[in-house]
Amino acid sequence: MTEQLLPCVEHTLGDKPTHSIIWLHGLGADGHDFFPMTSELELPEGLSVRFVFPHAPMQPITVNNGYVMRAWYDIITLSDVHRTVDETGITASNAQIQALIDREIQRGIAPQHILLAGFSQGGVMAYYAGLTCPHTLGGIVALSTYLPNTDSLDKIRQPANFDTPIFAGHGTYDPVIRIQLGEEACQQVQDWGYQVEWHEYPTPHSVCAEEIEDLSDWLINLWREA
Repeated sequence: MTEQLLPCVEHTLGDKPTHSIIWLHGLGADGHDFFPMTSELELPEGLSVRFVFPHAPMQPITVNNGYVMRAWYDIITLSDVHRTVDETGITASNAQIQALIDREIQRGIAPQHILLAGFSQGGVMAYYAGLTCPHTLGGIVALSTYLPNTDSLDKIRQPANFDTPIFAGHGTYDPVIRIQLGEEACQQVQDWGYQVEWHEYPTPHSVCAEEIEDLSDWLINLWREA
């Protein structure tokens, strides 16, 4: 059965895109949340990039008293250090994100020119979808995030992305997702053998100008070498 595509906000720099960035928002936000990145990354002229900002499905969130909001999966409790989450929801969202990757390939973008990025809960999905994708992607960006259900993820990681570079960033004053969780996620993927570039910033649960600048430099260098 064909996976129904998530609704998305899109923006293309240049005439005919040769690269794509699929950006996954955080809990309770939507695809418009990181739309400013289309200009803030300051990608070089001549690089034609399609930005794809999908909207996560609406669903009740247990830790928010069942309030319905856009989310990639349910969060069951915040009381345990590793954050018990809805593995079924992660699996479902992973399938939807893989469908978006497949669509970019069908639209003529080479897999190695597709970047998967996410913030907070979206960063969890960037890790999951990137590490389990059967196509070799150009890179993974995981911002202010963590990595739950690592035993399950370890069983479904795909060799296609064993060498895919990862940019991980986190705020040192993050009260929502403690930086220790981001560090543990970074250490875990490094232990699995991935190339991870870790950055931390004196910010709360947000993306700062310095982080955007570092990400821009990383991305430009990445695509220059591709």
